Amino acid sequence: MENETEHEIQEEPVQEVPKKFGDKYMLPIAIVIAGVMVAGAMIYNNGNPSLQAQTTKNRTSQNGQATLVDGGNILPLEAEEKMLATLVANGSIDPSKLSQVTELNLLWAYGLANKNQVLESGPIMDPRYGGPTNMASVGGWTVTTGSVMDHYSKHTLATLTPDQQSLVEKIAKGIYRPCCNNSTHFPDCNHGMAMLGLLEYLASIGATEDQMWNTAITANMSWFPDQYQTIAQYLKIKGIDSKTVTPQMLLGAEYSSGSGFARISAQVPQSGQQRGGSGCGVGTGETVAPQRQQGGCGI
Repeated sequence: MENETEHEIQEEPVQEVPKKFGDKYMLPIAIVIAGVMVAGAMIYNNGNPSLQAQTTKNRTSQNGQATLVDGGNILPLEAEEKMLATLVANGSIDPSKLSQVTELNLLWAYGLANKNQVLESGPIMDPRYGGPTNMASVGGWTVTTGSVMDHYSKHTLATLTPDQQSLVEKIAKGIYRPCCNNSTHFPDCNHGMAMLGLLEYLASIGATEDQMWNTAITANMSWFPDQYQTIAQYLKIKGIDSKTVTPQMLLGAEYSSGSGFARISAQVPQSGQQRGGSGCGVGTGETVAPQRQQGGCGI
């Protein structure tokens, strides 16, 4: 990925007391390591299973201007449809340019548009990296009304208390993705920006730290299924007890960063070609070559 390394920064992983997974979704890792599970969207409605969406959904949003494809896997479908309606209404998503919005793209738009300190004073603003529009997560979002910078950190979608903001930043610094070498605190690609949006939303509705970690691993595994299958094989080969596997461990740089995953993949026999999860393009779900001078995952 062109120029990605020049945007990479080093951040210290957040050290957390190990916490056990929840018990809603069987993760891909459980195919080879029994008993590793994670809490899902059901926790956001007091455990009411009637709001747990099916694996694949294609429904019209509340304003009738855009559709949500494959929603309800990470957050309740009703919450995602409201999010979509808001983003269409403020112009962050132009339905004439993007008639089908994946769950990943929805959260990407939310993270990009929501007014937050991470976007305004975090490492993505460091002049060494050429400014936000030089990032695939910003310059690559081409489906707004008007300029993308008309929406970058411009809409108050998730109002956070100081404690909630601190929690978002703390967790963001501990979450990596296999396509890049930066944490969510530096959201230079679409997966990083989507994860930031997810954390902000969760904090705004009062989710606990455990719930945020559990939902984050659910999201990463849905976006990078092949990579986490490989990680599962690696853990099995190394004889790592599933009881010691935590979301913080799997989401950290050792396992989920681009360089960390490459190290792990090299030690897994016949791991094969990784498909890269949901890809880094807008709308199509396919990986698109990065534009000139953009870091992260391209557009």
